[in-house]
Amino acid sequence: MTPGLHEEELLGRVLDSQLLRRLWPYLRPHWRLVAAATALIPLRALLEMIPASLFGSALNHLAGIDQFPGLQSLRFLAQAPTGIGEIPWLALVFVAVAAVGAGVDFARSIAMAVMGQRAMLQLRGALFDHVQRLPLRFFDRYPVGRLVTRLGNDVENLSEMFSAGLIALIADLVMMAAFAGVLFWLNWKLAIVAMIVVPAMAGAAIVFRWKVRDAFRVVRVKIARINSHLQETITGMRVVQLFAREQRNLDEFMAINREHRDAWFYSIQYESLLSATITLAGNLTTAFILWYGAKLLGVGSVAPGDLLLFVDWMRRFYRPLQDLSAKYSVMQSSMASLERVFQLLDFEAERSEPESAFRPHKIRGEIVFENVSFAYEAQPILKNLSFRVAPGERVALVGHTGAGKTTVLKLLARMYEPQGGRILIDGTDIRDIPRAELRRHIAFVLQDVFLFTGDLAYNVSLGRPEITATEIEAAARTVHLEEFVRRLPLGYAQPVHERGQNFSVGERQLLSFARALAQKPEILLLDEATSSVDTETEALVQDALHSLLSGKTSIVVAHRLSTIQDVDRIYVLHHGELRESGRHEDLLAQRGLYWRLYQLQYAVQERTAA
Repeated sequence: MTPGLHEEELLGRVLDSQLLRRLWPYLRPHWRLVAAATALIPLRALLEMIPASLFGSALNHLAGIDQFPGLQSLRFLAQAPTGIGEIPWLALVFVAVAAVGAGVDFARSIAMAVMGQRAMLQLRGALFDHVQRLPLRFFDRYPVGRLVTRLGNDVENLSEMFSAGLIALIADLVMMAAFAGVLFWLNWKLAIVAMIVVPAMAGAAIVFRWKVRDAFRVVRVKIARINSHLQETITGMRVVQLFAREQRNLDEFMAINREHRDAWFYSIQYESLLSATITLAGNLTTAFILWYGAKLLGVGSVAPGDLLLFVDWMRRFYRPLQDLSAKYSVMQSSMASLERVFQLLDFEAERSEPESAFRPHKIRGEIVFENVSFAYEAQPILKNLSFRVAPGERVALVGHTGAGKTTVLKLLARMYEPQGGRILIDGTDIRDIPRAELRRHIAFVLQDVFLFTGDLAYNVSLGRPEITATEIEAAARTVHLEEFVRRLPLGYAQPVHERGQNFSVGERQLLSFARALAQKPEILLLDEATSSVDTETEALVQDALHSLLSGKTSIVVAHRLSTIQDVDRIYVLHHGELRESGRHEDLLAQRGLYWRLYQLQYAVQERTAA
């Protein structure tokens, strides 16, 4: 079972090799860049060996020794042309080698950066697409801030692995192996002395590896908590300020912030300790080389240039280890992020629709619930619910809070799947109709209207090119939105701020009605669609609903019984079961649940008016 995002603290250790194997499909299309960067590694290792050979050759020349230290295949580099002194020639070769080395580093860095960004483009796109296909129960349970962290920070953190970590780490390991092999080939006795502290360093690196990985996993968890708290606070800022919770929220945020700081301190301690240990080991190695090399130099077993070569190559052998703390920190931070990204990708998305799925061109709008049962987690909501809505019939669902009214609408739109029974539209089980196709015939008007960044016309059409400007204006005119649009400086091109904050609640609700109309649905679902509007706006909406619902199968959920008195049928739900059904007058005459709901809303008002 995939652990929840709020349970990310419980993630176990996942082998880096397993994560990299899962990452490979995103890298495979760019294998040429990977191959190019990898192919440059041996050349870079060779270029790293040349400078010390040149300096050693110059030192031997000054000491009157005709000997080229290092790889004899590179001896031609020290052979100065006629007319140029040996020392000036070696200096020119050194500059040329440094320039070539810089070019190789540039090419390798560009190849890795381009490959990393292309791979992250695909990974981020796949992650975003996956999130859009996750079932609604996922978003009911997990904080938005943590999802934003994974889609943003974690994926961006992975790109650093390619620009500064992955191939660079491989290159360092290759160069270390190359230097070690050449040193043993040149003088195995001196190489043994030089390598005397390497086993201890290898053991320390293994220990630090897991410590750094654990530290970075904790850091990523704390970052996710910070983002989650920020998202919650900013989204609910109105409530925070109205209830004077600023200090309480600040205290909570600072507590999380301090945990994040402590987690970073914990990771920095191991990173710094690893770097200091490697530096100490490098200095000890240099001391051993000078101590033992001086003895060999005294008996003529080694030339000064060879000793210089050993010191320089051992310094270059240890330089990757000294950089290891930074590169390994990048790698472990990236691995922690990669672990979290794949955890999100492992959450099961909605199943793909079969190719043979039924795709109705047009529907009549008959809706049948047959013994439908549904539960959120372990809490039952609907219990063997059965009812029928005839084509073009206007039906209302009423009941106390938690009766299951909104759940009925969500099941009909396949936002959730029932655990028992089935739902039919025109005699076809809706599970046999692709979700996108089903929802093309349904318009859902929610109580909380969400508006996207863009202009007003875009929020009516939702960017569907088949909805023309004329149809947008006609939908707005039907729901009495046109008069409001005329007052806007830019009309239908008026920009909509984040979440539509530049419009009133009533205006946003009217816009949602226009949006539903513009989709030309055969089935209309309204969930408390008038609960957030004032009395004047409700009168406008009520007038619009008569034409809006005409000829369409409609299911309306409402607490205001005044909005549903003229519907064709009212179904009364209680604890997930159908208790009563009928028209407004008939249900009042029964003096049952509906009558009690009516008394709660209007009895006091009627007595006061009398």
